[in-house]
Amino acid sequence: MTPIRPRGAPLTPLTAKERERFDFAVIAHWIPEGEHVLDLGCGDGRLLRYLNESKRITGYGVEIAHESVLGCIRNGVDVIQIDIEGGLSGFEDRSFSHAIISQALQAMHSTERILNEMLRVADEAIVSFPNFAYRVNREAIASGHMPVSEDLPYEWYDTPNVRFFTIADFEALCDKLGIAVRERLAFDAFGQPVTDDPNLNGSLAFYRLGRA
Repeated sequence: MTPIRPRGAPLTPLTAKERERFDFAVIAHWIPEGEHVLDLGCGDGRLLRYLNESKRITGYGVEIAHESVLGCIRNGVDVIQIDIEGGLSGFEDRSFSHAIISQALQAMHSTERILNEMLRVADEAIVSFPNFAYRVNREAIASGHMPVSEDLPYEWYDTPNVRFFTIADFEALCDKLGIAVRERLAFDAFGQPVTDDPNLNGSLAFYRLGRA
């Protein structure tokens, strides 16, 4: 994986642009060249464009917001405008190598359905999300406030997030659904890898999932 910053650069929290590039690079690390990919909640298609340019993938984005769909078109990304909360019935079983949901699962209501559908239509699922149990978030709660951080940038009254979950919570759900965690990566707010107690020290989590 290409580092976001040169070796020896001072550690400061990643900017919004750096976080996006970091997220894309981690996901691309798990996708072989030329794969067929489905990106759920794809926004304006920047991730798929990145994967096309770096890994020559093919695939589709799925998005509900009209403005984001127009952004996909501007980015040269094939997009289907549907609400993924209702499932992916328009896609056949195992029609993709990878299904991705990048930092959007926390904004979904139908969490179990979405995870199951991802692993119906694809051989593997890649999921990234902010870890609500990150120590900085715990400190905010202990001080009596909802956390606002680089990976949870919204105030409580304007957040699009409807699910606040942790690394431990997510892995418990995977176990319940019979989903195998094939690989997990966790990083702190500076983009540094975390191996010591990721549920406490990891701000952002990435998972490569398959069927058990």
